[in-house]
Amino acid sequence: MNYRSRVLSFLFALSAITYIDRTCISLVASDIKSDLGIGNDQWGWVLSAFALAYALFELPTGALGDRLGPRRVLTRVVGWWSVFTALIGTANSWLYLVVVRFLFGVGEAGAYPNASIVVSRWFPRQETGRAQAYIWAAGRVGGMLAPWMVVPVATQFGWRASFYAMGILGLLWAVCWYVWFRDFPREKPAISTGELEHIEQNRRFRTASHHIPWGAVLRSPNMWAIMMMFHFYMYGAYFFTGWLPTYLREGRHFGKEEMQLFATLPFFLGAIGCFTGGYLSDWLAKRYGLKVGRRVVGIVGLVLSSAMILLSALTSDNATAAIFLSLGMGFKDLTLPVSFAVCNDVGRSQSGMVSGAMNTIGQLGAVFLGVLFGYIVNVTGDFNLPLFLIAFLLLCSGLLWLRIDPTEEVVLV
Repeated sequence: MNYRSRVLSFLFALSAITYIDRTCISLVASDIKSDLGIGNDQWGWVLSAFALAYALFELPTGALGDRLGPRRVLTRVVGWWSVFTALIGTANSWLYLVVVRFLFGVGEAGAYPNASIVVSRWFPRQETGRAQAYIWAAGRVGGMLAPWMVVPVATQFGWRASFYAMGILGLLWAVCWYVWFRDFPREKPAISTGELEHIEQNRRFRTASHHIPWGAVLRSPNMWAIMMMFHFYMYGAYFFTGWLPTYLREGRHFGKEEMQLFATLPFFLGAIGCFTGGYLSDWLAKRYGLKVGRRVVGIVGLVLSSAMILLSALTSDNATAAIFLSLGMGFKDLTLPVSFAVCNDVGRSQSGMVSGAMNTIGQLGAVFLGVLFGYIVNVTGDFNLPLFLIAFLLLCSGLLWLRIDPTEEVVLV
């Protein structure tokens, strides 16, 4: 196995653990709400506290990774969030839970921008889409495994124990990463000369300064299109990571075992979508050019996702609705690795900055969705109404790909 494949294995594990820890709380939401006396409107703030912290600290942590290197920054990121994952298990009130979830989000912010930095340094440009596909598919694998790891622990030992167990996973990864990884291929003594030359001659990375260029970000129409595309995208994404188990149990009245199954299926199809989207985008880019390769996958995936989520809201049959939702996530996730590959395309040596900016604005969509979903359900008692909003915003996200130009470098100076 070549060294960049080993690096990708570490990033695969990172992404899987990220989503196991991120979805843990949604899988035991009913138990926590019952134990602490929390309503759906208050629960929306618990979910949004994480997203708000993630949005606020995403860009600075991406910039920090550009400057200090992803070895140190990812060690801090994973170690921090793992500690606060465990601390969620000590929650005794709504306010305590909101504060700890916010601090959990502070820790996890920057994980994916720093993974993009690793990709920009360790992978030739023709492999970036596929590398991002593996990273994001791994997140879906984590989401797929989470119900089968978290629910049995919570059932046997209580919901608090599930957070203690999941926190340990991240701490183990952080130690192994710091010991083994190096920021640049040239710093790894055992790497072959052939692989080193292949990476360095074909990657997009170049040395640059790494201050936060707010003015340049705001002046770039291409950057605005990328950020707003991901903002609308995250309304759909956060439904699956934050509200799906609650929707299935309280909105569709599934039992715990049915919820476990139908909370797994979307992430299974999402993993397939990530792999397919990344490989398909790179294939189309090689055959028809970078614009076609990125835009076609972005538009088709999000428009089809919008249609599936709309159908799920309109159907009265619970199993059919869950299947439509799963397909909606699968189509949506066709575009996920492509979104981050675009950050490598336009950001180059500042891919951490670009992906951090995109994810910052994206996470604000998650903040709004977390709160809006809870309030809409609390006022109307209808769990399907928020799905109409999500479907519309995913359509908007797909149409924004018509403006995104992966060949136009965003110069952040």
